[in-house]
Amino acid sequence: DDLEDEEAVVSTQSTGQFVVLDPNLVMTRYLALSCLLLGLAHCDPAVYLREDFADGDAWTSRWVQSEHGGKTFGKLDLSAGEFFHDAEKDIGLKTMENARFYAVSTELSTPVESTEGKTLVVQFCVKHEQKIDCGGGYLKLFPSTLDQTQMHGESPYNIMFGPDICGPSARRVHVIFNYRGKNLLLKKEIRCKDDELTHLYTLIVRADNTYEVRIDNKKEQSGKLDEDWDFLEPKEIADPDASQPEDEEEDDLEDEESAFDNDVEVESSSDKEEAAETPETPEIKDEL
Repeated sequence: DDLEDEEAVVSTQSTGQFVVLDPNLVMTRYLALSCLLLGLAHCDPAVYLREDFADGDAWTSRWVQSEHGGKTFGKLDLSAGEFFHDAEKDIGLKTMENARFYAVSTELSTPVESTEGKTLVVQFCVKHEQKIDCGGGYLKLFPSTLDQTQMHGESPYNIMFGPDICGPSARRVHVIFNYRGKNLLLKKEIRCKDDELTHLYTLIVRADNTYEVRIDNKKEQSGKLDEDWDFLEPKEIADPDASQPEDEEEDDLEDEESAFDNDVEVESSSDKEEAAETPETPEIKDEL
């Protein structure tokens, strides 16, 4: 629906090819990903990835789990969870083990060559059936150079979007863009949902350099890309190589010393005047 409703606009260039579920250390057994959609809206909207896991175990032929060394990866499986509306339609990819890393990726149906003149929409559902303490349920859009079997937390990506929870206070929705080799974080706060229900997360990036983030199709944050991320360099920056000329430094030092001497002279003169105005106290002798 978002793809059909949004008007055509221009955004950044991209060569994304992989979309990845990358919840780093998930301290819960029940994190489910479902209804994944990646598309570009123009006069003729294009869907580059749609995943509802409706074909059963065939998902394992499309999704590749990382085998990167040094991590203990948990098992993933399909499930509608402990509670649902429709056991078949509500099925999703579920993390099955506590305190494990999860990293799984799939190729887009069609590589994104450019988003120029179009609206980019990234949309997916997340459900935490336990009260999660620490874990991420976000997606990353990677370039086509990604080695899926060796994907890890430091693998370069183009966009990262979705909920991340760490403790009672850090419960936010990440929207991170990689620009010129740097990961740029959103300056505004978006609080993610931390209950046990299914929630729909949507990121919309338009060509007029505006964006919108929705949760359950309700706008939670919006604005301009150049204001809410540091895409542009500051208008004025300090020059680390700049130095003050030596003659100016000497003049400043002489001025400071001169001002200090004048202050001392004024204080000394004032002390003398005050002493001159004060009469001497006569000596008092005891009389018998």
